This record gives sequence, C-alpha cells and structure tokens, in this order.
Amino acid sequence: MEAKRNMSKEEKQNIKEVNQKIVEVFGFCLMDQHQERIGNFKIEPPGLFRGRGDHPKQGKLKKRIQPEDVIINCSRDSKIPEPPLGHKWKEVRFDNTVTWLASWTENVQGSCKYIMLNANSKLKGEKDWEKYEVARNLKSRIEAIREKYKQDWKSKQMVARQRAVALYFIDKLALRAGTEKEEGETADTVGCCSLRVEHIKLYPELDRQQHVVEFDFLGKDSIRYYNKVPVKKSVFKNLKLFMENKQGDDDLFDRLNTSLLNKHLNSLMPGLTAKVFRTFNASVTLQQQLKELTDSSANMPEKILSYNRANRAVAVLCNHQRAPPKTFEQSMANLQSKIESRMEQLALAKKELKLAKKEAKKSKDDKLQTVLEKKKKLVQRCEEQLMKLEVQATDREENKQIALGTSKLNYLDPRISVAWCNNMGVPLDKIYNKSQREKFAWAIDMTELDFEF
Repeated sequence: MEAKRNMSKEEKQNIKEVNQKIVEVFGFCLMDQHQERIGNFKIEPPGLFRGRGDHPKQGKLKKRIQPEDVIINCSRDSKIPEPPLGHKWKEVRFDNTVTWLASWTENVQGSCKYIMLNANSKLKGEKDWEKYEVARNLKSRIEAIREKYKQDWKSKQMVARQRAVALYFIDKLALRAGTEKEEGETADTVGCCSLRVEHIKLYPELDRQQHVVEFDFLGKDSIRYYNKVPVKKSVFKNLKLFMENKQGDDDLFDRLNTSLLNKHLNSLMPGLTAKVFRTFNASVTLQQQLKELTDSSANMPEKILSYNRANRAVAVLCNHQRAPPKTFEQSMANLQSKIESRMEQLALAKKELKLAKKEAKKSKDDKLQTVLEKKKKLVQRCEEQLMKLEVQATDREENKQIALGTSKLNYLDPRISVAWCNNMGVPLDKIYNKSQREKFAWAIDMTELDFEF
C-alpha cells in the first residue's frame, strides 16, 4: 500500500494502461448481439480466509483456483474461451436459464462463486426493475396480508402462529428471514426464522412501555442486532408460549423455516418472499422521510443532508452498521479546523462590511458603493461556505457508524431518489456516484416527476 502511494504519476499511468488492456480482452461479452461489460472477471488469489466477525474457519487456507475447477457457461454457437496452455476447463455448459458466465467452488466453505455481468448491464437492469415492481405491488396488498397474519396469531395450529409472529417481525423490524446452516459450518449468524430462545428476552413492562421484546443476536456478516421493541399483546403471549419448556439453544420458531414461510407468502401474492418485505419497507420509509424532512426552499447542502438523513433512517431500520473509519477522528478534526478558519474569515468580513457601510454613508462616491456591494457579497459567500462545512460535519458525525451504501444499492427503489432530485433541483451526482448512475440508468430514463412508490 505504501509502495503504491509513493509511485510517480507516470508509473500509475502505466499500470492504468496495462489494466485497461486486460479489460479490453477479458472485460466484455456478447449477449443477444450486444456487447456487455462483465463484472469482476478476476479470480481471487490464494490466501488466508478472514471471514466476517469471529468466523470459526478464520485462518484456513484458500487454495488457488485452477482452470480444472472452473465451469464455463456460454452459447452453443459461440467461441468457447481457450483455457491456459496445458489445462482444460472442468466443464463447458450451454445453460441459458442462468445469468452467470463462469463458476467454481471455493474450498473453505464449499460455496459457489460466479462471474456475472456488470451491474449496469441490460439483464441486471431488468432484474432490478422487476424486483422493485414486486415490492410496489405489495403496497396494494399489504393491509390484507397484515390482517391475515394478525388473525393467525390466534390460530389453533402452532405452525400458523409461529409463521404469523415471524412475519410480523419481518414486516415491522425489516429482519432478514434467515436460513438453516449446518452446525459449525459458518459463523453463528441467524435471521428471523432461525432465532433461538437465547436471542430474545421478554419484559411485561420496561421503560414505561408494555410487552417489550429485547433482541440480541448476530445477523448477516456477524453484525450485532440489538433492539428493544414494544409489541402487540397477542405477539407477546405467543412468544411466551413458543419459549415454554425450551432451553436457550432451542429454536424459537421450531415449526418454521424460510422455505415454508416463502411458500406461504407466494400463495398470498405471486413473487412475494420475505426479502420483498425488506425492500418494500425500506422504500416506503425513504419516501415518507423525504416528504417529512425536505424543505423545497432550503439550500443545496441542507437538501442533501435531508436526503442522507432519510437514507440513514432506512439504514437503521435494516441494521446496516459499520465500524467507525480509522481516520474518522482525524478527518473530523481537520473539518473542525476548517470551520473555525471560516468563522474567523466571516467575522473579519462582517467587520469590513460595517466599515464600508460607514464610509458609504458619509459619501455618495460610486467607488465606495461598489466596495460596499463587494463586501456584502463576501459576507454572503462566507456564510454559505460556513453553513456547507457545518452541514458536512453534522452529516459525517451522524454517518459515523451507519453504512448508507447497502440500502441505497439493494433496497431503495432508485426512482424515488430520481424523482426527488428532479423535484428539488438537486443534481443526481450529489446522490449517486458514476457507477451507481450507470447501474440505475433504467430508472433515470423512465422516472416521471410525480413518481410514487
């Protein structure tokens, strides 16, 4: 890393040119007679497996992937890529029902890895649009679905009760559904359906609220989920029932798994899964928050702060946390010194303006009037710059342990953001970076001003 920093401009340019040539050879494919960019076409080199959090397989050796481990997927009439000299592919498939171009199995966890099309490809754009349309369709059926699971809280069948309570948590708290794992295979992470008795505590009353459930477990990527939530009385009573005669390591929803839950959801609405609830609630939250937080008469930094706060509300709902950046304290100190410097400049500019007003009052000289106007503009500019820095500091402090990117890329319908930008006069590049704008090109092209999720 240090060596890279110390490189000259010419050395960096040479590396850039070499990488560009590699992209030109390996970075594109033909799909339906159109050239499409491939996502990440490089296979990871051998090394030690790190994993997330306190992973039980941490430190195991990731072996080098050979051509003999790789499955190629292409059209029958296409030119099949040549393997490196002296090697052959594990298999060549002609499967047009999947979207991956190459696949292999890594040795540490036995999971399949894929080479796919880039995020801005036509295929990915269509899939994104379909995903958000399913979530939008849920809007018209959500009340009926909620009514159904509330009725099932009193069902005579235990499986229906467990399913209804789990669905209530997925809907209300945007919990991931969770999948079954073989013991010891991966880190001890859980979702809603795989919660154990030890992951929740029940309080008839806590902090002046009734029927409170305390959640404490490791979610995806070993991120801790900790929350105290007041729930409906029927939900509280059912949880007590589910926990009866069970030990801490027993499943809370012992009659339920993700497959059963998703099968039930699909019967309520075609294409509906537990993940769709997460997308739906995230997008609805963003739209509501933008309406509540944004003032059309605010200046640009304030509007962007409002957007980030709306995005932050979604990130908190979805438990998208991060560790504070290592450079956070230093960058905040640098920003604070800029604020102090700007405050000094503003104080000086105001002092000079006061003197200019006195001078202009004494005389009608046009030169003095011109100086006065310049001093007014200087004060105004200093005030705007100071406000921009203060908003930036607030935004950075509030984002310290929240990751905004995950929800923005995967759970928030981009049409909400595009419509908001167009209505508020905010340039799209203030919200989405270049790669995000490429990924959501379909939304940028089709979104009307009056779009509602």
